Amino acid sequence: MEATIAAPVSLTKSAVQEVKRLMNEANFDKANVLRVGVKGGGCSGMTYIMAFDAATEKDERFEIEGIPCVMDPSHGIYLAGMEVDWQGGLNSRGFTFNNPNASKTCGCGTSFAV
Repeated sequence: MEATIAAPVSLTKSAVQEVKRLMNEANFDKANVLRVGVKGGGCSGMTYIMAFDAATEKDERFEIEGIPCVMDPSHGIYLAGMEVDWQGGLNSRGFTFNNPNASKTCGCGTSFAV
C-alpha cells in the first residue's frame, strides 16, 4: 500500500469544482492524477505546474476533497501552504496561486521567486 502525506497545498471550493469537472470529461484518462509542482523559468524564476499526469514511484501522494494528487518531494519547500483558486469570470479565467513562500510574483500570477 502506498503511503500518503497530508496535503501540502489546498484548493478552494471553486478550484475543487473545476478540477472535478475536468476529471469528468469524456476523454479524461482515469489513470492520471493531479500533479502540483514547480519548474524553472518564467519571468520571476519559477513557474507553477498543475496538470493531470501519471504518478511515479518518487512522487508524494495526497488527496484533496477526493482528488488524487501527487508532487515531487523536492517541490514541497516551494509550495507548502499554497492555495489554488479557480477564477471563472470573463476578465480573469483560470487557476490562480496564492503562495506564502513567494517573495515576488509576476503580473501573470504563474511565475514566482523565493
